Amino acid sequence: MKKQKLSFWEIWNMSFGFLGIQFGFALQGGFMSRIFQTLGAGKEEIPLLWIAAPLTGLIVQPIIGYLSDKTWHPRWGRRRPYFLIGAVLSSLALFFVPHSPTLWVAAGFLWILDASINISMEPFRALVADKLDESQRSYGFVVQTLIIGIGTWVASNLPWLISQLGVSNSAESGVVPMSVKIAFAIGALVFLVSILYTVFTTTEYPPEDMEEFEREKKASKNTFIKDIVANIGSMPLTMKKLGVIQFFSWFAFFTMWSLANPALTEHVFENPAPIEANYDLTMPAQAEAFDIANTAFQESSNLVGSAMGVYGLSSMAFALILVFYTSKRRINRKLVHMGSLILGGIGFLMMNFISPENLKYCFVLIGFAWGSILSMPYAMLSSSVDPKKMGVIMGIFNMFIVIPQIIAALGGINFVSGLLGDAPINAMLVAGFSLIIAGLCNLLITNKSAITYQTNE
Repeated sequence: MKKQKLSFWEIWNMSFGFLGIQFGFALQGGFMSRIFQTLGAGKEEIPLLWIAAPLTGLIVQPIIGYLSDKTWHPRWGRRRPYFLIGAVLSSLALFFVPHSPTLWVAAGFLWILDASINISMEPFRALVADKLDESQRSYGFVVQTLIIGIGTWVASNLPWLISQLGVSNSAESGVVPMSVKIAFAIGALVFLVSILYTVFTTTEYPPEDMEEFEREKKASKNTFIKDIVANIGSMPLTMKKLGVIQFFSWFAFFTMWSLANPALTEHVFENPAPIEANYDLTMPAQAEAFDIANTAFQESSNLVGSAMGVYGLSSMAFALILVFYTSKRRINRKLVHMGSLILGGIGFLMMNFISPENLKYCFVLIGFAWGSILSMPYAMLSSSVDPKKMGVIMGIFNMFIVIPQIIAALGGINFVSGLLGDAPINAMLVAGFSLIIAGLCNLLITNKSAITYQTNE
């Protein structure tokens, strides 16, 4: 099918739901470890508590991708029903997670939240490839990244902004501050509204041959698992090479999401989370000392979250530049991705000796890597995939995102960072080295149509 070229605003409308998805991911990534620490988790326990997130992605995304490939509704289309279901579930989970009374409840809500976000997110990747001619693929994924950058920056700053408006940023032992609760409630609302905007402003192409589509759909009912396994076994060589890059990229970012708060509050701000067992809260002086230490930790956590939001802002600027460039010209996706990842790695390494005032500059560099991770691999992949299998292939590609996170959560981060010593900041150094390795792995990509869109001119 020859697809018509879409305007910027048509691409913006079809990608706008990612604003809500990124609100969910940014609040989860920036503040879930803070919630865990507030509820009593030690630094060494945090990666394992995060394992729910990649495990649900490993299971959910290939399934949702496969099902959306086989779905067609005359009014709601192929991908949009999954956007909506995921949005409702994600919004409910976002609202309730900061109200968790215990650590195990918070971990359970993280599981529900990540599964729900994945239900919405996977079809968005496939929608770009469904709707856009190949000449606009890089442009489309970059516009998506622009919206993601906006969502990351705003959501990461929400608790800080809310506390500046006078909402309390302190709370009793084991209770999440009100500023965080309100931030998550706002995130829930934005998630639902932005998804609804895309659902009602975007149409989808029907299958080219409806009779053939229905025959394939009926034939696939009894071969669900077999089809997914077959697609895993027959994945293109370019996809496998991109998988190596994704492994090191997402190991780095999972390390940041799970351990940046404990590492930076302790190493950069020198305000680690107080351990309740070290205080006798029945004694007024000890209780006051705990409250002072806990308030300092919560305030430093806000500043860490705000600094992390800068990577969303710089990824937005990075994407904006690429939007203007790719609207008129082709780019070398391989070189763009390699350079961006290496810059991000340098940003992580700088954290070892940066001051609190300059921490944001580390995240500026990390934002270049993030902006590229969200666009270049998908643009390269979509050039080597059967359009009929776009959903399931994008879902399977997610395996290269979640497997490194599972390995990191099961002890990979603690083991590798432990080789450098006991200091919490070592986890950020590991993230830096991992991103640099990911950048260099781009040298493996040799497929010309993946590196830059090829025309017949």
